[in-house]
Amino acid sequence: MTPADALKATGLLLLVALLQVSWATPIEVGSGHPDLVLVTLVGLALLRGPLFGTIAGFWAGLALDVASLGTLGLSSLLLTPAGYWAGRFGEGTTRSSPYPPLVAVALGTVWLGLGSAIVHFMLGEGASASTVLGGVLVPTLALNLLLAYPVYRLLRRIFPVAARERREVILV
Repeated sequence: MTPADALKATGLLLLVALLQVSWATPIEVGSGHPDLVLVTLVGLALLRGPLFGTIAGFWAGLALDVASLGTLGLSSLLLTPAGYWAGRFGEGTTRSSPYPPLVAVALGTVWLGLGSAIVHFMLGEGASASTVLGGVLVPTLALNLLLAYPVYRLLRRIFPVAARERREVILV
């Protein structure tokens, strides 16, 4: 992780959080909203690893909470493990495979939906399970999967992947 990557990611996540609050949240398809912050976070974590994903998840959640005037720390609580997990998933997959962005975005969306429902329940703000799972989670999942490839391709241009070091083992 270079300081230039950290600075680019900070600015990008701040911009994406502002776009999420001002542009993406008003878009509603079947009670679901596209989660541009999550899709961007997952793409960054897949490209840069779990430590970068964890820090980016915390920063993205904090920026999202401040921009939306929501409960401070709630989004960070959910996006930090999502960034870490996506980074670990990215370490275990090949860079040439087309499926990691889709799988990671799908699992991150499910995590964020269920985790948000659990945290809101614990805070005393209840919602019915059928509304959360059927009415909101499924359309949000579909919208996030539509955004996964274009956002990931854009992030690969902004944050190019360095070639992995090839090591040879010589048996004597």
